[in-house]
Amino acid sequence: MPHAPTDAAPDAATATPLSPRRRTLLDAALHVIADEGLKGLTHRAVDRRAGLPEGSCSAYWRTRNALQAALTEYVAGALLTDVDELTARITQCDGDARKVEETLALFLRWLDQRELLVARLELTMAATRDEELRLLLVDHRSRLVDIVDGIMTAAGKEHGGARAEALVASYDGILLAGLLQPAEGRRDFLIRSLELLSASLTAPDGE
Repeated sequence: MPHAPTDAAPDAATATPLSPRRRTLLDAALHVIADEGLKGLTHRAVDRRAGLPEGSCSAYWRTRNALQAALTEYVAGALLTDVDELTARITQCDGDARKVEETLALFLRWLDQRELLVARLELTMAATRDEELRLLLVDHRSRLVDIVDGIMTAAGKEHGGARAEALVASYDGILLAGLLQPAEGRRDFLIRSLELLSASLTAPDGE
């Protein structure tokens, strides 16, 4: 029995697990955006991609704005979960080299999940013109910066909040550039980029 329809995505802090039907629809929406861009995101397109009867998507999110907000929460939440899991692994690592390896493994997995990254990029661009989406992404980004800040603090790195913010922005840039690399060159590109970033942004001030 499907959940009652809603026009708004749940708050990330209080959200209950998605029903299988909602997850199927949001996964289908990711593929629609990856193939057609955000302009192609319609309820009908999502229904077709999910292989569900017409009207299935609109039963949960009546408007396109509601669908976009739910998808933004879904994408940002998935990325944050991955980062939380990476943080747990990194805290057990000895030395920066191992931490770079763990981050590299996550980035390569993300690049293999092209739909997730492309959807995030499309939604980020839309957020420059949509205040609701902007606020959702700002909230998730601030939590991501807090995670990175905590990692740097635990590692005893001298830094300020601006450095953690710069590190997150740099990771975004590396991922975008990684999407443009040929598949066979992505690993080497990411290794070089992450090692340079680790050396330049986590070194004490003045070095």
